[in-house]
Amino acid sequence: MIDAHLHLWSLETFVTGGVRPYAWLGPQHGRLFRSFQEEEAREVLEAAGMRGAVLVQADDTMADTESMLAVAARQPWVLGVVGWLRLDAPFEAAGQLDRFAANPLFRGVRHLVHDDPRDDFLELPAVRESLALVARRGLVFDVPDAFPRHLGATIRLARELPELTVVLDHLGKPPLADPSGMDVWRAGIASLARQENAVAKLSGLHVSGVDYSADSLREVFSLAVDAFGPERLMLGSDWPVSTLGAPYGRTVDVLLELVATLSPAEQDAVLEGTATRVYGLTAKG
Repeated sequence: MIDAHLHLWSLETFVTGGVRPYAWLGPQHGRLFRSFQEEEAREVLEAAGMRGAVLVQADDTMADTESMLAVAARQPWVLGVVGWLRLDAPFEAAGQLDRFAANPLFRGVRHLVHDDPRDDFLELPAVRESLALVARRGLVFDVPDAFPRHLGATIRLARELPELTVVLDHLGKPPLADPSGMDVWRAGIASLARQENAVAKLSGLHVSGVDYSADSLREVFSLAVDAFGPERLMLGSDWPVSTLGAPYGRTVDVLLELVATLSPAEQDAVLEGTATRVYGLTAKG
């Protein structure tokens, strides 16, 4: 099994220009407001039977990407890194791509669109130009927390830039506690899935006020399988953000209970095959 969505951060050690990183993270996040580093991640992955993970950016900074790549160089369980580029400045993004893409573990790009004040970020001409560069490098683009503000733009991005593989993190964050919102989410997921270059992650599905269980997620899982097919779905934990909803083992066990309803070949795709193919992962020695 591969965990296709895992984060690390250190609040103590890396400060850029005197500004604390991870500005989105604060005391209001309770037990999440601390450092989560590589040895703790290795322990939870091993305990759950994971053979490796993809590290995903958690801050729109070069320092976050550099930190993940440094961990990847030390830790054999890191199979790939999804980092950050300044997508709204194509010349700068091109230079950053030259630097990062030389590392074979740099496999994709993400921007915290849900924290960006620009509703049209994914449709800015500069961003589209940078994402075309990403596609030409054979790298993918992850979109976090797309519903509701950015799901429509994600669909248009996948349709209008077919050479770019677009990965929808956390199934777009289905609003499980909002029946009317779920209707909109279902329609959006079906539309995105019609774009053959779109892929989705079964990750980050903890919703406040909703029991985190296979029963509560069965509908969204079935819809995702019907829409994307197992060959375009991958399993991820969203650790340590997921610890606000459940421990790592429980997060994975619920997903495995759902995946177990698929055929063996389909299970292999969701648990490892899709992530390996989409991110171009190779085993480390």
